Formats: sequence, C-alpha cells, structure tokens
Amino acid sequence: MPERLTEMLMDTWTPLIILWITVLPSIYMAPMNQSQVLPSGSSTGLKRLNEEQRVLHRSKRGWVWNQMFVLEEFSGPEPILVGRLHTDLDPGSSKIKYILSGDGAGTIFVINDKTGDIHAMKRLDREEKAEYTLTAQAVDRDTNQPLEPPSEFIIKVQDINDNPPEFVEGPYHATVPEMSVVGTFVTKVTATDADDPVYGNSAKLVYSILEGQPYFSIEPHTAIIKTALPNMDREAKEEYFVVIQAKDMGGHMGGLSGTTTVTITLTDVNDNPPKFAQSLYHFSVMEDVALGEPIGRVKANDLDIGENAKSSYDIIEGDGMDIFEITTDAQTQDGIIRVRKPLDFETKKSYTLKVEAANIHIDPRFLSGGPFKDTATVKIVVEDADEPPVFSSPSYLLEVHENAALNSVLGQVTAHDPDVSSSPIRFSIDRHTDLERQFNINAEDGKITLATPLDRETSTWHNITIVATETRNHSQVSRVPVAIKVLDVNDNAPEFASEHEAFLCENGKPGQVIQIVSAVDKDDPKNGHYFLYSLLPEMVNNPNFTIKKNEDNTLSILAKHSGFRRQKQDLYLLPIVISDGGTPPMSSTGTLTIRVCGCSSEGVVQSCNAEAYVLPIGLSMGALIAILACIVLLLVIVVLFVTLRRHKNEPLIIKDDEDVRENIIRYDDEGGGEEDTEAFDIATLQNPDGINGFLPRKDIKPDLQFMPRQGLAPVPNGVDVDEFINVRLHEADNDPTAPPYDSIQIYGYEGKGSAAGSLSSLESSTSDSDQNFDYLSEWGPRFKRLGELYSVGESDKET
Repeated sequence: MPERLTEMLMDTWTPLIILWITVLPSIYMAPMNQSQVLPSGSSTGLKRLNEEQRVLHRSKRGWVWNQMFVLEEFSGPEPILVGRLHTDLDPGSSKIKYILSGDGAGTIFVINDKTGDIHAMKRLDREEKAEYTLTAQAVDRDTNQPLEPPSEFIIKVQDINDNPPEFVEGPYHATVPEMSVVGTFVTKVTATDADDPVYGNSAKLVYSILEGQPYFSIEPHTAIIKTALPNMDREAKEEYFVVIQAKDMGGHMGGLSGTTTVTITLTDVNDNPPKFAQSLYHFSVMEDVALGEPIGRVKANDLDIGENAKSSYDIIEGDGMDIFEITTDAQTQDGIIRVRKPLDFETKKSYTLKVEAANIHIDPRFLSGGPFKDTATVKIVVEDADEPPVFSSPSYLLEVHENAALNSVLGQVTAHDPDVSSSPIRFSIDRHTDLERQFNINAEDGKITLATPLDRETSTWHNITIVATETRNHSQVSRVPVAIKVLDVNDNAPEFASEHEAFLCENGKPGQVIQIVSAVDKDDPKNGHYFLYSLLPEMVNNPNFTIKKNEDNTLSILAKHSGFRRQKQDLYLLPIVISDGGTPPMSSTGTLTIRVCGCSSEGVVQSCNAEAYVLPIGLSMGALIAILACIVLLLVIVVLFVTLRRHKNEPLIIKDDEDVRENIIRYDDEGGGEEDTEAFDIATLQNPDGINGFLPRKDIKPDLQFMPRQGLAPVPNGVDVDEFINVRLHEADNDPTAPPYDSIQIYGYEGKGSAAGSLSSLESSTSDSDQNFDYLSEWGPRFKRLGELYSVGESDKET
C-alpha cells in the first residue's frame, strides 16, 4: 500500500515539478542577467550608453534565452505565462516595444509589448503540434525603428500522459494447430501510444491478458501470444476468444490502457481414427442385379475434417471377395458396395464380408495412439428373381446334307428355367433370321427340321435364332444363335470352264496341241476335283483329233495329221465327255469348235475364211471391205430413190383422215375445251362436201352444183376487204346456224361455193416438185395465171 501511494503521488506531482524546474527559474533569471549587463548608476549612464550604441551601431543580442517550454493540456482562469523576453537595452522605461511573430503569434501566443511577457492563450496539445517557432524583436516605441535584429526562438509543448494505447490493426485472428505443445507461437499484436516516447514513461507499454487464460499467454514487452495449455483438442473446442490489454507508464498505476481481441482457431490434425457407426451391416440384393450396380453403403465416421478425414475402404475377408467390390464416394466418404460378377440364388443365397476403413493421410506423431483404421462385418442376402430360360449351350452348330429330305431332323436345342419353380419352355424361330422359312422347330422339344430343300451351291451357311419363352411368364425370353452348315453332295456335273473355240493352222504338224481346255464343278469334294475326259464312243477312232489328260487336271486337244484345208472343211466339232470322281459320278458333254485357218510361217493365225482363196491376187482385205461398203451405199441410194418416186404423186381422192381442220379447230378454240359443247355445234366445222359423201378431186374442175347462200352477192374485182369482211360478219351474226365468223374454221374452209376447193398447204405434199399442177389451167380464167406459174413443160421436166 505505501508503494502504491508513492506511485500515485509521483504520477500527480511530476508534471508540476517539471514546470517549476523549467519555467520559474527562467523567469527570475532575467533581472539577474540584466544587472550583470547594465552597470549600476543613474539614468545618465543609460543615456550615454544608448548614444554610444547608436554611434557605434552595435548589434549585440541581449535575449535571456532562446527556448521556452509550456505544459500541454494546461488550463486555468488566466492565460498561461510561458516566459519573458528582455533585452539588455531596456533601461526599464517605456521607450522599447516588443514585437512577436511566427507560429501562433497573436492567436496562440501573445506578448506584452512593454514587459516582454509571453502568455499562451489556448490549451495546447503536443500530439497536434509539439513545438512552435517564433521571432522576437525590440523596436523603438516612438519611431518603430528596430533596436536590434530579430531573433528566432522555439516554444516546446511539454508532454503529459493524456493518450491511451491503441491497437490500430485489431481485432486480430490467428490459428494454431490443435494438440500443440506449450509455448507454441500463435501471433503477435502491436499497440501504439501518441504520447512522447522519449520523455518520461507516457509511451512505455506493458501487455497482459485479461481474458483467455489458462489457454494462452503473452509476453509483456514483445506482445507475442503463445499457447499455455498442452493438448488442446479441436474436436472439444475449436475457437477461443482472447482479450489483450496494453498499458502505458510502464504498467504502473495511473497509466492509461487500451484493449483488443484476438480470435484464435485451432486447426485440425489427424489425431482421430475412422470409426464405423455399427459393427454389422445387412443388405439384400436381387439375383438379376446388373453388374456394377451399388447394393449398399457403409460409413466410417472420422472426427477430423478435410484431408485428415478421408478414408479408403477394402474387403479384407469373406466368401464373396471375388463377387463384390467396395469403393469410396469422394463427396460423402461412404463405402459403396457393388456387384462384380453375376449372382445366382440357386447356387448361393448369402455372403459374409469383412470391410476395413483406413485413413489415407496419417500423422506419425499420433501413431502411438493406435491404428488409424476400423473394421465392420457386412452380410448380403441374395433374393430369388424370375430369370429367363437358360440354353444348354451359348450357341449351336448343326450340319445337314443339301439333299436332305424335307421334315428331316437337323438337330435339337434345349433350355430350362433356372428358377426354383421351374416353368415349361416353348421354342420358336425368330423369322427375321429365317425370312424364307427354310426351317421349323418343335415348340415342345426344340427339334429343328427342314422345311424347304437346301442347295449348298446357293448358300453354304444359314444362321438362325431360336427363342425360348417361359409359358408362365411370356416376358422371360432367351435367345440363342444356331449356325446350320449345308454339306455338299455330288449333284452337279462338271462342265467346261468357258466356251472354247480352237484354231488349227493349215500348215500345222501332226501331234500339235491345238487347244488346252479346263473344267469346273459347282460341287466341293473334300479331296478336291479330279476330272475324267473322254470322247464319245462313236468319236473314239476320230481320224483327225485326239485328246490327252494333263497332270494339272486339264485336257490337251492334239491334231493327228497335217494337211488340213479350208476349201475341203473349215470347221470341225469335237464332243468331249467330262466326268467327276463323285459318288455317284456326274458327267456332261461339251463340244469344242475347231476352225481351220491360214497361218504365217511362225504359226500366227491370219485368216480363217474359206472365201479368201477365191479373191483376186493382190487384193487385200481392206480393199475388199471398201468395195463392199460402196456396194451397200449404192443399194441404199437406189432404195431411197424408189421410195421417193413411189410417194411422189398424191392420191386423187381427199380422204377423211387427211382432213386436218378438226385438229386446227381444237387447238385454236378458246372455249371450255373438248367437253364444252354449248359454244357451237361441232357439226358445222365439218366439210359439207365430205358429209354428203362428195369427195372433190383435185385433177377435175369442180362443178358449181351448190348454190351460194342467201345474201351472198357476187363481189366485184377490187372490192374493199374491210367492206367484204363486215358484210360476211353481218351475215354470220344474223344466221343462228352459222358458226362465229371470227373462228379459225372460216379461214380453214373456203366454202362450198368455191369450185377450186381448198388451197391450204396442210393438204399439200412434201414439196412443190412432187405435185403436178397441170390441171390448174383447166379450171378457168381465174386460175390461168396460177396454172402458168406452176405448170411445168416437157423441157422443164427433162431439165
């Protein structure tokens, strides 16, 4: 208690003592200095001194000090006396005037111009401004002339402990691994004090923990926070709230303090093993579950987090290690049990497994605490499912000879229901694989029979699919492929590989090979083909040719003699019998055509025609072909000429099928088409002469036996065409039986009043030169000029 009281007194009186020591002696120092500078005597001496100074222009300074102090935050009813300025030139009269300028002059600091006393008018704060620089000068009060040069001095603000420590960077957050040893570094905090760090203990800080013990500690001067309690477990408590205090004045009583908070989080370490939630798991699964399908999940819990909580799962024991597998779910850290191989309820109904969960990342510091793994037992029960039928074989291969009888049994497929309650099976053929329906199957016993004849040469293999269906559940279906191979029988006779035509040179030698022939057989014997060649019995003693079997299963045709001549016989036919070695043997007869040809001395065939001998000497084949081409061309020209002369003259009678006016009328009709019969009567379009059976002849002058229609007046020569048309149009409009005058038939038919008939080119022949127009001169004066133009005289005809 006495020590504490001493500290309180020191904190209270220290500023006042400092003020007393620094300020008061300075105030009373000025008269002493002045008495030393100025000699004692009357005012005459002072006057004499002032005159000497003006004469000599002395610049000697007489200031008592150049630095003053004022205590900050000091306030009272009167202005604070900071100090007094006095020059040795001041005799004590009112002749001298003191002037103050600089920082805060006139506002913060005021000087008594007579006495030189400086007062602080405001409360000062060292943290805002620690010192002020001012300038003082003594001038003559009457003339304002400076008595001495200006002098600069400083007023310092004396610090007091008026600012508490502050944690600028707070609040703080820090982490430290759990289970750390005592003294492990956590973090460091820092506080600042605005007071003067070099003057007293106002800025001397001491740190302490107000809240957070006994878990953490702090060093008083460095502010380093460390762990103070061993084996702090994150799983028990993860976050701590610590309050730190900083106190100035070295932590003594009367000092100011500040606080901050530090949130300390324990980070995880792998100090906990995985642990299964239960020691025994039960799962059930259908026997028809798909491979890879999950059937259950197990979970080993780990109190750690993040990487320290990751575990891997394995099956370490059990009777289903090869049937099941376990994997880790990366998101939930569950162990997923899946099926690796098919299950069969009828074979095995349950399995027992032992699974293990172990940490992936292990911290060796905690291995002494035990193994970081755990085990559990898993029992899996297989449940029965309705399974499809199972064939006795995954595929079948059947063989049948191509001459097998219809309805003969080719083979049999079998299947059974693997379920406990076995269901009868029915068999069928997938007709998509047997579109021609060549096979049948017995639905009860699965025997496959032949429905249509087979031909190995057409198709050697037949691939069909057999379907097995449960009678109790038609959705349970199984399929099996059946391959049927058609075996060969000798049912095809051999024959020549190609049509052969041999050429025999007239200058050939006896025994010369004329042709080598080969044979083919559609059958496929196991030991390969072996052909027998022979001549017909009646051709065995053929005087011209003979045959010879070669080792490569071919046949050579040889000439027995020489001296073959085309004039005598240019073509020989040689029948050859080909037999195979099958059972029963098959044979066929092929005929070889042999032509006798003229050959060069080297044996090259040049000509095989017998007519070549009757050609003139020196006439080549190219010349003969050119002559034949000319003859054919002349024949064609003659035939064309005769044909044209035959069609030169036209028939004298105009037949009905030559009357083309009907077609013209149809194409130029603007009515409703052929079905439109209301526009006008089609009968009016016919030639009246043709209707009455009268067919005018072109070579006879027509008789004017028809009277012109009423109102048709003879038209004089040179009549106006416009008037002529208007008259005819008026006549057509007044006659309800007449067709429209502006239809095409008016111009196609010139009327029965014309003795000349029709002059239309539609009934003309192909050309003018093919017509005879001599009869035009017999038609009267109107056609005289026309007859002269188209008539041809005898001289012209000859020309």
